[in-house]
Amino acid sequence: MELIKSSRNTYIGDEGTRGVSGGERRRVSIGVDIIHGPSLLFLDEPTSGLDSTNAHSVIEKVHDIARSGSTVILTIHQPSSRIQLLLDHLIILARGQLMFQGSPQDVALHLSRMPRKVPKGENPIESLIDVIQEYDQNEVGVEVLAEFARTGVKPPPLSNHQHSLSTVAPSHAPSSHLSHRFDDKSLDFSHSSQVSRRAVDEFDHSLRSPYNNTSMSWSTGNSAAFLKFTPARLKNDHKLNNTTRNNASAGYYTYSSEILQATPTPHSSDYTVNENDYLTPSNGTEEHLGAKFANSYLTEIWILIRRNFINIRRTPELFLSRLMVLTFMGFMMATMFHNPKQDLQGITNRLSFFIFTVCLFFFSSNDAVPAFIQERFIFIRETSHNAYRASTYTIAGIITHMPFILLQAASYAVIVWFALKLQGPFLYFLLVLFVSLLSTNSFVVFVSSVVPNYILGYAMVIAFTALFFLFCGYFLNSHDIPRYWRWMNIISTMTYPYEGLLMNQYQCNDTFGYIDQVPIIGFQILDSLHIKTDGRRKRTVVLIMFGWAVLYRILFYLVLRFASKNQRS
Repeated sequence: MELIKSSRNTYIGDEGTRGVSGGERRRVSIGVDIIHGPSLLFLDEPTSGLDSTNAHSVIEKVHDIARSGSTVILTIHQPSSRIQLLLDHLIILARGQLMFQGSPQDVALHLSRMPRKVPKGENPIESLIDVIQEYDQNEVGVEVLAEFARTGVKPPPLSNHQHSLSTVAPSHAPSSHLSHRFDDKSLDFSHSSQVSRRAVDEFDHSLRSPYNNTSMSWSTGNSAAFLKFTPARLKNDHKLNNTTRNNASAGYYTYSSEILQATPTPHSSDYTVNENDYLTPSNGTEEHLGAKFANSYLTEIWILIRRNFINIRRTPELFLSRLMVLTFMGFMMATMFHNPKQDLQGITNRLSFFIFTVCLFFFSSNDAVPAFIQERFIFIRETSHNAYRASTYTIAGIITHMPFILLQAASYAVIVWFALKLQGPFLYFLLVLFVSLLSTNSFVVFVSSVVPNYILGYAMVIAFTALFFLFCGYFLNSHDIPRYWRWMNIISTMTYPYEGLLMNQYQCNDTFGYIDQVPIIGFQILDSLHIKTDGRRKRTVVLIMFGWAVLYRILFYLVLRFASKNQRS
């Protein structure tokens, strides 16, 4: 990762924050793609928007990647001459048709075969692009250049270049003869084109052709992919040498051996695909592909945990705001519900405190909706390149958030427990708050993975919050809820923390009030609410809340694994 080492400990930046330069941003993006050591790397215009120095630096790093064993295919617009020296194979397209394919050093020879002369001091590739643009703006179109690249049929000269064509005559041919020859051809081009097209159409391009019984294959070594001829192919070209000369004398050529002598790049109709080109030679040994992921399972989890903590340190407002809200609301609750009266109204006030606590913890997790939606695009991009697994991302997120969730629950629990002199074990009270916050956080994160934007995410979370609050047992206990809605009481994530807090408070024989001088003990309050009073129920409630947290995280993982694909519409 030498190409991005200079940018470490630096913000990438966005629209509102100044970060690394454009060239460094491109190198970071490429660095993310090569973490897992891909055998094939596609880059779409990696130099767009960069100056000449940065563009050359980026392509130079990409060139090093290709030399290290990866095949790199990239699209690029108007490469400089320095960049062109780093390219091994060049393909030029115009309107979806092939204009040139081969080594960048062969562009000048390709132009001379048209024939077009490269002006002195001008880049041959830029000259070819200018020629393509001239034909594209002319009524002739670029189809004739595509046919020239495919079959060797020379394109007709344009009207503004007929006089200059004589200057590209070879030294052994009189310029007047060449000029006359092209003038004749331009006058009767329709007839010549028909003859050449008929000859090309009669040539068998199929895979089963006897002319195509040899192989032309892509070979990869320490550089990017390049084409080569096998000895069998060279032998076949030698057999067809006489036919080649006859075709050349007719004004066009058919085989790459004539077009570019001693060049392994095909430019003519003899370049056909052989089914053997797709077979990887094993030489009797079993071929093993590289690992799909660069790191092991545990290593990925550790790396993602470290990154999560770095992100939290850089953007502490997410957890600090939640911690401040819970701390402030803890003081508010301690001052409002302290010293309850020993009557029915006092018991009702204490029940209101517990249900408000449950709702407060649920609403405090809503800020996770925009946080993950913003991070989801990063996840999709990185996992599409096999940077890490969806499962390790899910597990790392749980491990990272648990200490912060515990800190938030503890800050609230300590404040209200001693101020309101609550009953029962403090550790169980803290455990219920912690698991409640964990389950609600898992639910909100799951919802944020399903919705397309944070506006719809907020709407869904608010809607489910209202439903869970309605069926949690505060307004109507489980026995009074109609049978056809009792399933909502079961799936409500507020039901179990509410019952857990009440059992911890009232699962005793202490007196909490009087009605007509008759004491009301804790078990009577639970019985009136149809809440079980056995000791195992307290443990069951915690396990159910923890089960909901695990279930929502599993659903979150399934959405990431199978629904969050980097697909183009």
